[in-house]
Amino acid sequence: MAREGSAMPDTPVVQFWFDPICPYSWIGSRWLLEVSSRRPLGIEWNVMSLYLLNADRRGGDEAYVDYLATMRGPARVAMTARAQHGSDALVGLYMAFGGRIFDRWRRPGPDECRVAMGEAVAELGLPRQLADAYDSEVADDAVRASHSDAMALVGDQCGNPVITIDGAACFGPVLNSIPRGADAVRIFDGTRLLTGWPGFAELKRTRVTVPVFA
Repeated sequence: MAREGSAMPDTPVVQFWFDPICPYSWIGSRWLLEVSSRRPLGIEWNVMSLYLLNADRRGGDEAYVDYLATMRGPARVAMTARAQHGSDALVGLYMAFGGRIFDRWRRPGPDECRVAMGEAVAELGLPRQLADAYDSEVADDAVRASHSDAMALVGDQCGNPVITIDGAACFGPVLNSIPRGADAVRIFDGTRLLTGWPGFAELKRTRVTVPVFA
């Protein structure tokens, strides 16, 4: 049922696409969980790929793409977790993994992420074999399909993360720190308002500081 004077449903339905190694996805995910702790919010978690996002574009930073090519493992494990154990396992694994690599700003390497993912799998009591997906190409087609679903919603000039709120999609919001308390809810309401208006296209400014994860 919608609130009086509003066509929006009481419980927003959110889809969130993320690459587990993206710092802005991590901040966005923590923001959504903060909002969900303060009001009803239905969230569906989906996997996308920073590697595919950049490798499919010409004229980019080749060194960065080479780095991302070594970092496909976390998305593979995340995709496998969702396929085999469902959305709750996916978000639990994401939180356990992200809590290990987003303790401070840096660009983690593949070995660090492999260890962190193995620890996250163990923490959640998931089958140890799940971590083997890190170095396997078996999940690559599923990752690409999920990534393509996100790009189909926002266009191939957009980035990571991708969100839909009540079916309206956008890239972002790209947040440099995690909103807390009433700020988190206000930012969600503003994002919901903008994405829900058909004429909205873009709102952006240059990032001048590194992400803050605290």
